[in-house]
Amino acid sequence: MEKIAIFTDSACDLSDGDLAEYGIRYLPLRIIYRNQEYRDRVEISPDAVYDNLENEVPKTSLPSGDDISRLFEELIAEGYTHAIGVLISSGLSGTANSVKLMAQEHPQLTTYIHDTKNLSLAEGIQAVEAAKMVKAGKSFAEILEALPTFHESVDTYYCVATLDYLIKGGRIGKVSGTIGQLLNIKPIISVDKDGVYYTVDKARGTNQAYAKLVSILKENLEKTRCKVWVMHGGALKEAQDMVERIKNLPNILSLEFAQISPALGVHTGKGLLGICIQRVLGN
Repeated sequence: MEKIAIFTDSACDLSDGDLAEYGIRYLPLRIIYRNQEYRDRVEISPDAVYDNLENEVPKTSLPSGDDISRLFEELIAEGYTHAIGVLISSGLSGTANSVKLMAQEHPQLTTYIHDTKNLSLAEGIQAVEAAKMVKAGKSFAEILEALPTFHESVDTYYCVATLDYLIKGGRIGKVSGTIGQLLNIKPIISVDKDGVYYTVDKARGTNQAYAKLVSILKENLEKTRCKVWVMHGGALKEAQDMVERIKNLPNILSLEFAQISPALGVHTGKGLLGICIQRVLGN
């Protein structure tokens, strides 16, 4: 008899309620300041990270070996026979590779690591879909077969409020960054099929950028019904305004709020606004 555990990492942006409802465990990424290190969501909140960005931009790192090993030991002690790790894109973090190596040290547990090739709720939703299959009594093999379809059904798009942090982090050239600042350019970013950041579009000013986010959402809604999440990193009011702006669009099955993990936010800065779209096919 298979007993299957689903686990993810703290970049998933699932609420504590969702994690509890679906029985999903998570590995905390590490938020590293000059003089202190914190376990994401366990020892420091996303709000605390965003509020302190002007003073210091921390680095993020993959979960500690101790946390990974502890998770596997707990699952084995609780009688799990199989585990599926639904983790942040390997193109953005070494988490998946690190967990895969640690899994080899716990052969009592049959473990599969699913590279979501995404982060934030586009990662978390894949974990939820896998957990739903566990609750429905599906086998380990059936869940593994379904995992690629979860990846294909969900996308996230983010509007970056300032280019400062992308320039500081070396993710955009200083010259092009300076020109972008002068022109008030706001990039719309997402994650491509290989699981790395790319620029979907650029806008002049915040209003035009938000309009482009709405346009991307409408394009999806014209094709199929969707579940939608408005996400933010230190931009609660802007997120609330966006909900009001889109709540009456046709084909939205559900509309919820979420907070964006510092795993993305430390690279983009405060004021991050995003939309996550899960396309729902069939009845």
